[in-house]
Amino acid sequence: MPIADRLWSPYCGAGPVPAELWTRWNLDPVALTILALLGGLLLIVAENRRLATSAILLLLVAFVSPLCALSSALFAARTVHHVLLVAVAAPLIAWSLPRPPRPQSLAAWTGAFAVVFWAWHAPAAYGWAMSSHLAYGLMQASLLLTATGAWRAVRAARPAGAVSALLATTVLMGLLGAILTFAPRALYAPHALTTTAWGLTPLEDQQIAGLIMWIPAAGVYLASALSILAGVLRPRLAAA
Repeated sequence: MPIADRLWSPYCGAGPVPAELWTRWNLDPVALTILALLGGLLLIVAENRRLATSAILLLLVAFVSPLCALSSALFAARTVHHVLLVAVAAPLIAWSLPRPPRPQSLAAWTGAFAVVFWAWHAPAAYGWAMSSHLAYGLMQASLLLTATGAWRAVRAARPAGAVSALLATTVLMGLLGAILTFAPRALYAPHALTTTAWGLTPLEDQQIAGLIMWIPAAGVYLASALSILAGVLRPRLAAA
């Protein structure tokens, strides 16, 4: 048994090599049941079923497709996985549901998401999630829940508050990405022996992950803030 398999038991199995990636679909009955129940519930309560369906498809990509296995091998793939959850699936869910009837606790939800996101990227917590299926489930559920709550709070907020929350998240996510990009050494032990097959050192893998988090992931929040701001300014400019 490889050393990495003895040290870590990630939910989607040991990190694959390139030749076997497309055979590594996750057909875990528990995961499929949870996704089916979540998808069914979302479609029942959704106001916009097109957005709800898109969110469900993204969750299937994240947890059923070979991306799940690839995220056991590469921290960069894990980052893509998390970005799909918090910056794509979560806002799709938030906008598929009926608009909250009153403002949500924007600061609380934004802060909760930031704490959860940063906490699970601490090396010790990440290592726990890669060695325990329970911890892995907690990581994914808490990221999706707090991200969806934060996006729903943004949707219900006044433009100034929504823009402020999104810009704060942009900074916090970009800062974590920058830390990972410029760290002098690899921080995540679960990937110490799994990146070579993909032509990367663990540090290079981490640097790619940091860049993904720093630019496209943070860019989603920045673009959302600018879109809201443009929606406020456009009528004023047209009336001027």
